[in-house]
Amino acid sequence: MKHIIRILFIVIVVLVCIGYYFKNTGDHATGDTFVGIGILAASFILMPIFIYHRWKDRKVKDYMLTEENLNKMRDYEKKKENKEL
Repeated sequence: MKHIIRILFIVIVVLVCIGYYFKNTGDHATGDTFVGIGILAASFILMPIFIYHRWKDRKVKDYMLTEENLNKMRDYEKKKENKEL
């Protein structure tokens, strides 16, 4: 999965660079097309795959403010204050 994300990122960067090259040489329509395809691919293909890859093995409950997690935070703060004194 990591290699797919890297390859896709490189392809998107190349598309955007080619688009700006075409825009600078005078073919604005083709340049805008390449830049647009690159930005759309980054938004709708690369970003969801990246988010899924980073969050697939995590528990969402660990990041929610439940009563249990609030108690853990309070206990941690009390221990921290006791160490400083």
